[in-house]
Amino acid sequence: MEVEKVKHKNTVMRYGVRQESDVLDLFIYDYVEGDSYDWWTGQKIESETSANFIMQKLSEHENVSQINVYINSYGGSVKEGLAIYNQLLRHKANKHVYIDGYACSIASVIAMCGDTITMAKNALMMIHNASMGVFGTSEELRKSADDLDVINRASCSTYLDRAGDKLTEENLKEMLDKETWLNAEQCIAFGLADDVLQKKSAGTDNVEQAYHEYVEQARQAQKRFSGQAPQNPTNGKNPFGSFFSSVE
Repeated sequence: MEVEKVKHKNTVMRYGVRQESDVLDLFIYDYVEGDSYDWWTGQKIESETSANFIMQKLSEHENVSQINVYINSYGGSVKEGLAIYNQLLRHKANKHVYIDGYACSIASVIAMCGDTITMAKNALMMIHNASMGVFGTSEELRKSADDLDVINRASCSTYLDRAGDKLTEENLKEMLDKETWLNAEQCIAFGLADDVLQKKSAGTDNVEQAYHEYVEQARQAQKRFSGQAPQNPTNGKNPFGSFFSSVE
């Protein structure tokens, strides 16, 4: 897989296209934020977790049939997140969302674009009402509160569309008001996720494969140099046994 890195301050987002198939991988691994400007130079700083960035990648790979979205984010801009959600929802590819760590606030809304949503066993989702800082007159403050109600209803509709009959509007409002953290099993119960990832990681598979290759190479080397039947260099014991049993 080819991977491109786009740096923005302390964030790095990676995306990749698998060469052997038409699959696009997108990683949202930081705060969701739009483009900004350097006050000193006036230079535009492009965010790799912005709606513009996602739009660019989707347009470059508009013919892929599968999009995998990996999320580990505290959330961020509602404006950017809603646009990302709708761009992904609109794309004709099948979308599989993986929540690798946190899917908080607007990042949880983005996750709802998935035709399938898979959470790691120890991953968490946090949902709450939108918030913003306001300065102004009493009328302006009241208007801002009304505006927040409209913004919250937009997020509510996204959760409810995904959850179907597993979550009522009353229950959702109560959870939003309380700023609720949900584990994988709870998300599945409420229709906000579909399954829990329990397979061994690719890294674990690679280590196990390397071990078996090492054993075979050692056997062949012993056979060549001693002329004797190859013996198991580990005396029948898997030195990685305890490791694999702990991560499966």
